Amino acid sequence: MRYRKLGASDLEVSEIALGSWLTYGSGVGHDRGKACVDQAFASGINLIDTANVYGRGAAESFLGEVLAGRPRASYVLATKLYFPMSATDQGLSRAQIAKQIDASLRRLRVDHVDLYQCHRYDAATPIDETMRALSDVVRQGKARYIGFSEWSPQQIESAFAIAGSVRFVSSQPQYSLLWRNPEKEVFPLCAAKGVSQIVWSPLAQGVLTGKYAPGAKRPADSRASSGSMGYFMGSWLTPAILEAVQQLKPIVREAGCTLAQFALAWVLRQENVASAIVGATRPEQLAENAAASGLAIDPTLFQRAEAIVAPVRRP
Repeated sequence: MRYRKLGASDLEVSEIALGSWLTYGSGVGHDRGKACVDQAFASGINLIDTANVYGRGAAESFLGEVLAGRPRASYVLATKLYFPMSATDQGLSRAQIAKQIDASLRRLRVDHVDLYQCHRYDAATPIDETMRALSDVVRQGKARYIGFSEWSPQQIESAFAIAGSVRFVSSQPQYSLLWRNPEKEVFPLCAAKGVSQIVWSPLAQGVLTGKYAPGAKRPADSRASSGSMGYFMGSWLTPAILEAVQQLKPIVREAGCTLAQFALAWVLRQENVASAIVGATRPEQLAENAAASGLAIDPTLFQRAEAIVAPVRRP
C-alpha cells in the first residue's frame, strides 16, 4: 500500500480507504464487517471513513466496537455531519456541530477524529458560523483537521474567505471513470488551496468491477441484489453503461489487472486525489481493491478506456 499526504495537513493516508456507507452496521453482518476491517489493516489501509448518518449512528457504533482494540495511532479516522439525525437535528449550525461531534466521538469510542467533514453545504446557516464552530472543534482537540463533501467552487471560496478560521484540508466528491464532474473546477481550486480529494464511489457503486452484464441476472451476493444497499444503483445499471463497461475488459487484460483495480488506478492517476474510498462487503473484495495502490498502467490504456465510456459517462 502506498500513502499520500492529505492536503495541507500532516496526515499520511492510504491510497485506498475503507468506507462504511450502506454497509457496516446495516447492510453487512457484524462478523463479515469485522472481517473486512481486519482485511483493511492487513492490506495496509489506514484511512477509515464514516458519517453520523450512516445507519443513523450504526456505522460509527460498529467501527467504535471493532477498532477499540487497535492502537489509535494505527488508523486515520474520518466522519461527517450534515444530514438529518432526527426531526430536529440537521445542518451545520454552531449548535449542531457541537452536539454531533460529541455524539460521534461517543459512538466511535475515541477522544478525537482525525478528519471532521461537512457532508454537504448548509445554505441555511451563515458560512462564518459554520467555520468558527468547526474551528472550535479543532481547537478543543476533538478533531485534528476539517474537510467537506460535494461543495461547489463558490462554496469552497466562501469558506476560505473567513478570516481566522481553521482551513479545510480535504474534499470528498464523487469521482470515477463514469463521473468526472470535479475535474474541471473543484480539483484545480482545491490544489491551489492545499486541499486533497478523498473520492467516493470510484467504482460507480460496483458497476466498474464489470460484474453486472447487460441483460444478465444480477449476482445474488452483489450490492445491486441487496434491498438495503442497492437502492441507489438504478441510474448506473442502464444497458448502455453496462455494455460500455464490458467493452473495457480487453483493455484491462492488456493492463494485467482486474477491472476494479484498473478503475481505481485511473482515479489515483490524479495528483490531487489522496485516497479512493471503497465499500467492500467481503474481505476478498477489499484485498483486490487494495492491490490497485501503486499500479503502473500505460496512460494510453486509460485514454482508450476514457474514449469507450465517454458517450455514457455523467455528467
